[in-house]
Amino acid sequence: MPLSRRRFLSSAAAVTAGFAGLRSFASTAGPVASDSATASAGYGELLIDAEGLLDLPKGFAYRVFSRTGERMDDGLLVPGKHDGMAAFEGPDGLTLLVRNHEVEGPDRTLGAFGKQNELLVRLPREVIYDAGYGKTPMLGGTTTLVYDTNKQELVRQYLSLACTERNCAGGPTPWGSWITCEETVKRKDVEREIDHGYNFEVPATADMKLADPVPLKAMGRFNHEAVAIDPGTGIVYQTEDRHDGVLYRFVPTIPGKLHEGGRLQVLAIKDKQPADLRNWLAIPKELQTGGAHDVNFDTTLSAKRIAKPGESLGVEWVDIDNVEAPEDDLRYRAFKMGAARFARGEGMWYGNDAVYFACTTGGPAGKGQIWRYTPSQHEGTTAEAGAPGMLELFIEPNNATILQHADNICIGDNGHVVVCEDGGPVNHVLGVTPGGSVYKIARNRMNNSEFAGSCFSPDGSTLFVNIQNPGLTIAITGPWNG
Repeated sequence: MPLSRRRFLSSAAAVTAGFAGLRSFASTAGPVASDSATASAGYGELLIDAEGLLDLPKGFAYRVFSRTGERMDDGLLVPGKHDGMAAFEGPDGLTLLVRNHEVEGPDRTLGAFGKQNELLVRLPREVIYDAGYGKTPMLGGTTTLVYDTNKQELVRQYLSLACTERNCAGGPTPWGSWITCEETVKRKDVEREIDHGYNFEVPATADMKLADPVPLKAMGRFNHEAVAIDPGTGIVYQTEDRHDGVLYRFVPTIPGKLHEGGRLQVLAIKDKQPADLRNWLAIPKELQTGGAHDVNFDTTLSAKRIAKPGESLGVEWVDIDNVEAPEDDLRYRAFKMGAARFARGEGMWYGNDAVYFACTTGGPAGKGQIWRYTPSQHEGTTAEAGAPGMLELFIEPNNATILQHADNICIGDNGHVVVCEDGGPVNHVLGVTPGGSVYKIARNRMNNSEFAGSCFSPDGSTLFVNIQNPGLTIAITGPWNG
C-alpha cells in the first residue's frame, strides 16, 4: 500500500523548505512574447561582472566556494566536474548540500585521492564501490557540504560516496537523502572490477561519513540522468540521457525503501503508440556533424510531430523486465512495447504536484524542451487506467536566445522552473514562469562551461549553482523577495 500523502509530506519538510526562495517570483512575473527572453519577468537585466565570472541582476551578489582540488575536512581533495546537487535542512540552521561529480574513468587529475591515488588508503574497502583492482579506482561519486547562510561561508565538506562513475544528476528524496545517478553503462573490464549504470542513495548528514555503496539495481541499469519522487506515493520517475531515450517509472515495493525493490515501467502515450516526442522533423544539424552526446542512437523519425506546447496527452505505464540490461537495450525493448521516445532526458524535479523534466535536444531546432507530467490520482494502481496521468509539453522555444539545451532544473513552490543551460558558447541560469515566460537569472562570463545543480537553501536566502569546469560551487544572494 502507498504511504499516505500526509505521512510523506511530513517527512519531506527539509526538501520542500528549500523551494521557499522561489515563492516571490510570482509577484514579479508577467507574460512576455514567446520569441524572446524578457527581463521584466524576473529581476531585470544582467550586469557585467567586473571580476569576469558571473553576471547577475542589480542588487545580487555571489560567493565562490568549494573548488576542484581544494583540501576537504576529511583530508581528501574536492573532486572535479561538479554537477547535480540538492539542498537539505541541517542542524542549527545550517544547509546541507549533496553534490555529484561527473568524473568518468580513472582520471586522477579530477579525483579526490591525489595524483597517484595515494589518499585512497584513507578509505575502508567496504565503502569503495569500484576499486579498479587497486590500480584504477573510479573517481566519480558525491561530496557533502555544510554551509552557513547567515555568515555565507562553508563550514566543512567531505566525500560522501566513493568510486562510482560519471555521477551526473539525481534528485532529493522526501525522507532526506540524495539519489545519485551514474550516466554510464560501462561494464566490468580491465579498469573496472564491477558493472556501472546504477543509482545510489546518499544520506544528507552533517556528520563526515561515507555512504554504503549499494546499487539500486531494481531501478534499472541504463544511462541514468535524474530522478524525481512524488512525496504522496513514493514513486520515482527517471530520465535517460540518450538521443533516443525513454521515461521510466519505478514503483517501489515499500515506499521510502528503494533497496527493497519494485517494478520498473516505461511511459507510453495512450492511443498513439509508439510516439516520437523528440518532435524532430529531421536530425538536428549539430547531431549530424559529430556533436552528438551519443552517436549510436536510433535515428528513425515519426512522420509528423504529435506534441504541441500546452497540449495534454494521456499516458500509460508498461512493465519492463530484465532491468539490469547487460546489452544496454532497455530503451529498444521499450520502443517495441510502444514506449515514447525523448531527446536526451536530463534534469528532473517534483514540484507544484507535478514532475518536470528537461529534454536537452528536443524540438525541431534541437534546442531543448521542458515537459510536465501530472500523476494520476490513482498513480501506480490498477485504477489509473480510467484516470491516467497527463503529459504536457511545457515549453519548446526553438530559439537559442531564449533557451539552449536545458540541463539540471529545480522547481519552486509557485511552479517556476530554474534551468541550468548546457549549450555554449554562453550559458545561463534561467527562470520559467508558470505561463512559460523565460527570464535570465545569471550568465557564465568566465568560460563556456555548463551550469549545474541549481537549488535553494532551506531558508530561501541563497541559490546554489555549480559551474562544472573548472569545478566550483557558487552561492547567489539578493532580493529574491522582489
